[in-house]
Order: sequence, then C-alpha cells, then structure tokens
Amino acid sequence: MPRKMAREPKSVAATPKSLKPAAASADAPAQAGRKIDQVLILLRRESGATLVEMTDATGWLPHSARAVLTGLRKKGYRIERRKRDAASCYHLLSAKP
Repeated sequence: MPRKMAREPKSVAATPKSLKPAAASADAPAQAGRKIDQVLILLRRESGATLVEMTDATGWLPHSARAVLTGLRKKGYRIERRKRDAASCYHLLSAKP
C-alpha cells in the first residue's frame, strides 16, 4: 500500500506590525536584551524586585516569573526573598559560581 506524502507547509504571511516587538527606549535600562536579562537587572538592584515589577517588565504571567526564579536558583544563582511593605521582594545575592 503506498504511503501518503506529507503536505507542503503553507506559506507564512509577513508578521503584522502590531505583533512585531517595539523598539527599546534608551531611558529604560531593563529593556535591554532577553527577558531573562531584564529579570536579572531588576534582581541586582539594591531594592530587588517584586513579582509585579518582574511581570510588568517582561509581560510574563506571575507563574512564569516564579518559574524563572526557580530556574535561576537551579543554575546556581543565590536569590533571597525579603519583604518590602506587604509584598515579597526578591534580591540577587550572588551570581552563579
């Protein structure tokens, strides 16, 4: 019995302007590079970063931001959880060894 041939992929239309990433502004230091780099910049600040600050900077949902913190810990980063007012605040104690 002959095998069916796989279909050719349909051509992908150009990405509309509304879906393309916006250009980073020069006055926002947390906008440089990948999203994980943005999180590391926030965590290195003296005041650290709250979950809300991380989700606002990256566009991630809260569970994704918490998963990144877990991943960073598994990679060897030391992250401390503190309290700032009533919110949990995360601070990078040391980079990975």
